[in-house]
Amino acid sequence: MKRSTIDLWVGLFVAIGLAAIAFLSLKVANLTPQSNADTYTLVAEFDNIGGLKVKAPVKSSGVVVGRVSNIELDTKRYVARATLTLDKQYQFSRDTSAEILTAGLLGEQYIGLTQGGDPDNLASGDRISLTSSALVLEQLIGKFMTSFAEKGAQDAPAQTE
Repeated sequence: MKRSTIDLWVGLFVAIGLAAIAFLSLKVANLTPQSNADTYTLVAEFDNIGGLKVKAPVKSSGVVVGRVSNIELDTKRYVARATLTLDKQYQFSRDTSAEILTAGLLGEQYIGLTQGGDPDNLASGDRISLTSSALVLEQLIGKFMTSFAEKGAQDAPAQTE
């Protein structure tokens, strides 16, 4: 083969490799374009969203049913308001609960929806009233250390002179 033909094939191979790396990077970062399926929005309010981010998945029974499309602070009540965009094929009852969960020990945070028993479904723009905030590891450790210190102080014998 001629040198120019080999150079052409090497260049083509490198270009395909770079395109594959770019695609995988966008896929991992959840920046790939979403499908044009019919969707509807719901709103959930949380005291603390932890590290939840826009475009985080919304899952029900482990299945991705939508994405977080917006996060904002309600300046009147000082709670975080997350707007969820869900695929229209997944309908949830009015007593559905939402909680912020973590995939694995240090994985990404997502919103988990648990179906309720109400026969009526949520409509677009409705608010999910049953929510559980994110479990913040630092707060959990702080509570553990405080209770450990209090227990140690109660168990220590009183010194008298």
